[in-house]
Amino acid sequence: MKKSRRRFSAEFKVKVVLEALKERQSLNELAQKYQLHQNQISKWKTDFLDQALEYMNHHSKVSKAEDDIEKEQLYAKIGQLQVELDFLKKKLS
Repeated sequence: MKKSRRRFSAEFKVKVVLEALKERQSLNELAQKYQLHQNQISKWKTDFLDQALEYMNHHSKVSKAEDDIEKEQLYAKIGQLQVELDFLKKKLS
């Protein structure tokens, strides 16, 4: 008879990884507590940290692109206001 693989939810994995990152308990203690192998916890922890780096890199690129777009819009608005100001100055003179 073949055993079926256990499947773990993302919430469970994050809970275990966060406890591992706190380092209040050893990997061995966490493995016993959650009935997992130490290597599994280490793999989840590595995957979590890798994804966190990708997440941060992606969001910093997105925010930089958004900042550049906003800066261009502001420069365009400044240019428009400068033209209007120059026009009004000529009209008043």
